[in-house]
Amino acid sequence: MELHMEYYLVISTIMLFAGIYGFITRRNLLAVLISIELILNSVDINFAVFNRYLFPEQMEGFFFTLFAIGVSACETAVAIAIIINIYRNIRNIQVKNLNELQEEEQRNGQLKIEN
Repeated sequence: MELHMEYYLVISTIMLFAGIYGFITRRNLLAVLISIELILNSVDINFAVFNRYLFPEQMEGFFFTLFAIGVSACETAVAIAIIINIYRNIRNIQVKNLNELQEEEQRNGQLKIEN
C-alpha cells in the first residue's frame, strides 16, 4: 500500500506551522532552536516527497535532502554551542533576558553596535 503525496504534505504542513508557532511563542532559546529544526525538517520532507512523486527515477532530490539535513545538523551544533556559552556567562537562556542584557551593555557603553 502506497501513501499518496497529500498525506506527506499534510504532515509536513503541520510540522511547519507547529515550528512557526513555537518560534513565535517560545521564550527559551532551546525551544526556539527546536522550533527552527521542525521548520527545517518539514522542508526536507517536502524535498523528498516532491522528488519521489515528480521524478521517481532521479536521485538528486534525495541527495539534496541529505545535504540539507547535514547542514541542519551543523547549524544545530553551532547553535547549541552558542546557547551553552550564553548560559555560562549569564546563567539564563531566556530571550527576554538577552535583550535586557544588550540594552544594559549599550547604556554602560560596553557594547558598540554599528548600523
